[in-house]
Amino acid sequence: MVVTANVDKIYPNNCHALKKVTTNIKRGEVVVIIGPSGSGKSTFLRTLNQLETITDGDIIVDGVNMYDERTNINKLRENVGMVFQSFNLFPHLTVKENVMLAPLKVSNLPKSEVDTEAQALLKRVGLAEKMDVYPAHLSGGQQQRVAIARALAMKPDMMLFDEPTSALDPEMVGEVLDVMKSLAAEGMTMIVVTHEMGFANEVADRVLFMEEGSLLVDDIPENIFGEVANHPRLQKFLSNIL
Repeated sequence: MVVTANVDKIYPNNCHALKKVTTNIKRGEVVVIIGPSGSGKSTFLRTLNQLETITDGDIIVDGVNMYDERTNINKLRENVGMVFQSFNLFPHLTVKENVMLAPLKVSNLPKSEVDTEAQALLKRVGLAEKMDVYPAHLSGGQQQRVAIARALAMKPDMMLFDEPTSALDPEMVGEVLDVMKSLAAEGMTMIVVTHEMGFANEVADRVLFMEEGSLLVDDIPENIFGEVANHPRLQKFLSNIL
């Protein structure tokens, strides 16, 4: 579903954020990206829907070359949901209105149909009773679950998660991870940047380890989190956080 080949990202200040990153992600896979801060994880994730443009290389999503001049990037983005660290909910809209906004504005679907779908999505993330509440009256974990429902409202083929639990109190992390686990169980293609190693070990089909813009390890969780990780830098990283 996603193929990246020799992806480079160099910022104007000559910061080399991504260095020849090459991998592929199959439909239905859950791929978790780990690594120290500043390793290029979030930058790489954001290139997959062109929130960050690349300097060199190729990114193919569902057979479409993202950098072909004929590619409609906005149409491509409709099939790629994204959840950020911050919730980015509109404070003047209710929970349900936040979820309904994109389908109404982008897809031009009938309001009654969008309303029914929004209610189903909020039930799916455990927030059916909060649909008429404003974001300010929700906990961080609840707001992030609304953000997930909002991303799902466009019926994406793939979901990108950029450290979705990093802004949450520890006791709220589990409720967000539970929703993500249920999506994985349903076969959603997911690419997740996270420091939650338990989630990576339990849910991921593959784990990518990055440092200083390079993809150093691309392997199954059993080999990543086994007794002897197969890369010295990966061993050191895991020993510091586990």
